[in-house]
Amino acid sequence: MDKKEALKKGALQPAPKVLVTCRNNKGEDNALAVGYCGNCSYAPPMVMVGIVPSRYSYEMIKESGCFVVNLVDESYREEFEYLGKVSKRDCDKLKEKNIRLGEGKVVNAPILSDCPVNIECTVVDSIMTGSHEMFIGKVEYVHGNGDIVDENGCIDFSKINFL
Repeated sequence: MDKKEALKKGALQPAPKVLVTCRNNKGEDNALAVGYCGNCSYAPPMVMVGIVPSRYSYEMIKESGCFVVNLVDESYREEFEYLGKVSKRDCDKLKEKNIRLGEGKVVNAPILSDCPVNIECTVVDSIMTGSHEMFIGKVEYVHGNGDIVDENGCIDFSKINFL
């Protein structure tokens, strides 16, 4: 098969669509779509999310030291697209779109109640990698919808219709 040069940006695809939620020290909540996210350690469990410093949520995560990764399924497409396009600088987008929030069990950040999996993280490190700062988060607690979590606590990802 012939090979052609492809774009370097976003070369590692597909990846799950995620929304990251956070809260600043004044109690203000926000959510943003994040294109760079993945596992980076299994002992201890850690994930990383890449956020551009100009994003509204960037300073919120720097200040609070925590965030939640919310995995998005097809039923949440409209909300995902809205939260990815609209900035908190322009309006209270969570209120405007009637986004249902729950409370984290371990970290001081909201979870998106309508997402099938929510991963609470505490920032343990970060590194600038060019356009993004990669926040390394230690996984503190994982919420999963009851119909996708088995008796051993394992998530059956095949039951999620990812975007």
